[in-house]
Amino acid sequence: MKKSRVAWVALTLVAMVISLLPPVASASGTSPNSAAQVVTEAQAAGNRQNPYKGTDYYIDATLGNDANNGTSKKRPWKTLQKANETVFKPGDRILLKAGETWYDQQLWPKGSGVKGKPIVIDMYGNPKDGKPYIATNGNVQNPVRYENGDFKKDKTKVGLTGAVVLQNQQYWEIHNLELSNDDDFATDIDVSAKEHSVVRDGVSITINADLLQAGDDQIMNYFRISNLYIHDIDGPTDWQKIHYGGIVFQVFGEKSYKDYDEGAYYFQDVRIENNHFYKTELHAIQFAFNWFYDRDASSGEYDETGKYHEGWEQLWVRTRDLYSRDVYIGHNYAENIGQGAIQLANTKNMTVEFNEVNGYLQRYDAVSCGLYLWAGADAVMQFNEVYGGPYGEFDGTPWDLEYTNFNVTYQYNYSHDNAAGWMAYMGNSSNSVARYNLSVNDNGVIVKNMLSTNYSPTYFLNNVFIYDAEQMDWFHDEVFKDTVYFLNNVFYNMSETTPTQWYRKEGALSKAVFSNNAFYETGGIHSEQQPHDPNAVFANPMFVKDPKDYKKNNGVDRIVNSAANFKLKKNSPLIDAGRYNRNVGEEDYFGTHLYYGDGIDIGLHESPIGKKVKHPIDSNPIEEEGKSDGINLALHKPIEANYTHPNPGLEADKLVDGNTATRWASADPDEMTDGYPIVITIDFGEPTTFNEIYLDEYTDGGTNLRIQEFEMQKLNPETQEWVTFISKADGMGHDLTLDNFGDVTSSKLRLLITKQKDSEYWTPTMTEIQVYYNE
Repeated sequence: MKKSRVAWVALTLVAMVISLLPPVASASGTSPNSAAQVVTEAQAAGNRQNPYKGTDYYIDATLGNDANNGTSKKRPWKTLQKANETVFKPGDRILLKAGETWYDQQLWPKGSGVKGKPIVIDMYGNPKDGKPYIATNGNVQNPVRYENGDFKKDKTKVGLTGAVVLQNQQYWEIHNLELSNDDDFATDIDVSAKEHSVVRDGVSITINADLLQAGDDQIMNYFRISNLYIHDIDGPTDWQKIHYGGIVFQVFGEKSYKDYDEGAYYFQDVRIENNHFYKTELHAIQFAFNWFYDRDASSGEYDETGKYHEGWEQLWVRTRDLYSRDVYIGHNYAENIGQGAIQLANTKNMTVEFNEVNGYLQRYDAVSCGLYLWAGADAVMQFNEVYGGPYGEFDGTPWDLEYTNFNVTYQYNYSHDNAAGWMAYMGNSSNSVARYNLSVNDNGVIVKNMLSTNYSPTYFLNNVFIYDAEQMDWFHDEVFKDTVYFLNNVFYNMSETTPTQWYRKEGALSKAVFSNNAFYETGGIHSEQQPHDPNAVFANPMFVKDPKDYKKNNGVDRIVNSAANFKLKKNSPLIDAGRYNRNVGEEDYFGTHLYYGDGIDIGLHESPIGKKVKHPIDSNPIEEEGKSDGINLALHKPIEANYTHPNPGLEADKLVDGNTATRWASADPDEMTDGYPIVITIDFGEPTTFNEIYLDEYTDGGTNLRIQEFEMQKLNPETQEWVTFISKADGMGHDLTLDNFGDVTSSKLRLLITKQKDSEYWTPTMTEIQVYYNE
């Protein structure tokens, strides 16, 4: 059956008439990024000489015959099964004829290429006839079964679920195909019917660690996937403890991660580009979740700072060097996706750019996001456009700064019309930066969640937020558990009646530092919740276009043009009104050097007005503000605690190391044999005068504030008795500075924690005790 990418309606009518054939995909909307729909004569590899000098194998569903040798266009094979039975050699090509369709079949060719000689799957024939179409119709292995209230996976079947499958194979290219994998295009699989548990993919590329033999490569190199049209990949949209979607890279192993080698089981050198996805479950692109068994209590681990990580947080991917690496995902278009559209994990050295997501979380509770990376490192998400996300209490945003990320940057992205908000933010990350992004009508929560403390501060810099406070929830819905800097952002509220609501919980912004932001309320009324910003600008930003006239349907390849509406007029009050910080990078949204004039501009546009500052220096680091000018008298002094948790990294000396990313923890309740008080003693070694004490409790996603009552005591040198000079019964919390007790001189300082909060079972844990003398 020949399928044209142009006449979808006619094809649907043909499918209705030919009732013996499986149903045909419904028409999808026209994408601004529709290059994946078009194949030129030059792009059809089978019409050119094999550059790798291998053997070409041809497959024609109409005129082929499996009795042929398949090595010429005149004697092609007929079925994909013939290819599945063949072990191909480096440099070989598998060429499917344009316009042909293979129903109820899966393509799983065997063999691997080598460096410089990949094995290629592509098309031959007249491109006007349409791409070769593999309509698998759900005719794949099902690795999941529902048993005793839980989903179980069969290690012999995982990964064998695609219209195209590669497992423990490398050096492959896949181009110019149409794929579907659904037995009923008109009906979505019932998410509540467990007997309908199935897993289906378009392209499934996997490493199955349990099937590798001694001497086999454990690292799979070089994959190129481009110009595919993948649609109607159906499966339940409830969680089955396995991922599936349009293009899926996964690593499987049924044992604990501790039972596998380090520095292995990952993908390297991968490019996924110019593909079109329509109506796929769960994802359009999903990359490298490592589902080794990591759910029991023994799977957790402590990092070098003493922070505990549940196994599912996948810190072990970092500590055991299991990251996939050198991955490029670009110029893909995803429409009407069941869960998170582009969901990435366990990868470093990754660039994700110029991808367009038009509708995500369409058939799934909002516990995912449009495009994001989890447990990754050294990655950049840029020039992506995401819109059409639903409202949801959990996540649901276009972007997400996720758990266990190290050095991940979101920049130059454009999101609009996402009801859940703009950015989910889980914490437990290091060097997370979101800069020069544009958000329009991402109503809901602008920065959503924050469930854990971080290794280092997070930076939100030079972003532009255009929203309607009447339609949104809050700027932030939880409590920032670690330092977050907001510099040079534009907060533009289009509502003329409702001022911005900045938080839901008291203390939500206590660790958020705002400087040189623009706060514009169209209605002229500012909320009492508005954060303190000593260098704020309240005037109209004076964009070159009305913010209400933002661009839709402009195409991700014109994303810079879409952002141009939010450049600044020459007389804008935002010009030179920002604060330089090294984390802003080197260019604005439009490629303009940072910066010109007397200071960096607020917002995503740097006006080239004034002298070019070639090598800017942050001469007034915001990171140094608020810190005591004095010397921390407790730093690295001897310290003792009568109760300390036995796990490594939680010792009392972490309280005096000057690092809020480390912590001390008390023993568990059943190990506190003598009960309260918890006694922590710092020995200065000699009489020391101080008049300020800094205390900080530790919290994360599973750790609440726990201290209700405490005392600070000094040692009387004559009687050697302890004397209380501060007593508090209203809790400790974060960033507590005590400085109203006058000058105290003592050779030792003691903290007595006398009572924990009634709501808490687990015992206290703290990050720091710092002591100063301020003249």
